[in-house]
Amino acid sequence: MSRILAFDYGNKRIGVAVTDENQIIAQPLSTIPNFQFFSFLENYLKTENVEKFIIGLPKQTNNLPSESFLSVKNFVSQLQKKFPTIPVVFIDERFTSKMAARTLVEAGIKKMKRQDKNLLDKISASLILQTYLEQKNHLSELKE
Repeated sequence: MSRILAFDYGNKRIGVAVTDENQIIAQPLSTIPNFQFFSFLENYLKTENVEKFIIGLPKQTNNLPSESFLSVKNFVSQLQKKFPTIPVVFIDERFTSKMAARTLVEAGIKKMKRQDKNLLDKISASLILQTYLEQKNHLSELKE
């Protein structure tokens, strides 16, 4: 099988998470500065087979698009132009940053390390990816 990549887009950096080849487990991969992202992704795709991109869709609590929606939309347009054969799926990313911060607290990570935005971004990406995997598994169970 191939891997699935998830992205938590931000104006300065992008959190990246990846599945194992069996698409069972989501794990944080890296946090990449925006200006380096596409060269990072091109290099990654040279060595790994990726089936799909999952993008965190920023929404407000009232389910309307958030302020950063336009930035994400522009990012996805660039992504689709550069990699047109890899489908993109959107997953609601509301509360992933808060959940990532809580995950770090529960893991016993010290306060200074928890304030590292790079760490939060890649954990947020893994939460987005895990949400996708759970939804995909739930849908396949309903079909059986």
